[in-house]
Amino acid sequence: MSENFELANYRRRMNGAVASLRDEFAGLRTGRASAALLDGIAVKAYGSEMPLNQVGAVSVPEPRMLVVSVWDRTQVSAVERALRESHLGLNPVTDGTTLRIPLPPLTEERRRDLAKVAGSYAENARIAVRNVRRDAMDALKTLEKGGYMSEDEQKAHADDVQGATDAVVKIIDEALNSKTSEIMQV
Repeated sequence: MSENFELANYRRRMNGAVASLRDEFAGLRTGRASAALLDGIAVKAYGSEMPLNQVGAVSVPEPRMLVVSVWDRTQVSAVERALRESHLGLNPVTDGTTLRIPLPPLTEERRRDLAKVAGSYAENARIAVRNVRRDAMDALKTLEKGGYMSEDEQKAHADDVQGATDAVVKIIDEALNSKTSEIMQV
């Protein structure tokens, strides 16, 4: 093991958990339409499963409407089927190679459910950050036991790791609060 402890590597991994959380939040439905809502939908096309964005273009012409313009006319029914079978409660209206997807307003109960899902995404991100912290602390202990660093250096680095962890957890909490208020907004 080298005698260098690179906090930047652990920070990068912690920030990766935040980036992953933001991607998950983008897929959560709020009061207004977002093209990211359809990112997780796979379409059975050309003999395999493909992401929706490889079969057509997704646009947001109005706050409560999504439009999917399918590139290949033969795939319109497959895209419509994938949208209906998704667990998003979508009901597309087909018009040639265009599918219009009206988004009904969210009920209070559905908003609460989505807020709970957002909370579980945030908790998973916190767990990932704590796992990175544990890896960093283990590396510091190994360096100290191997004689590569003094006990004081190890404690100083451990404080830096804890500070980085606290900062990233704060970012996660802020992102959760923002997403929850966005979801609950009527």
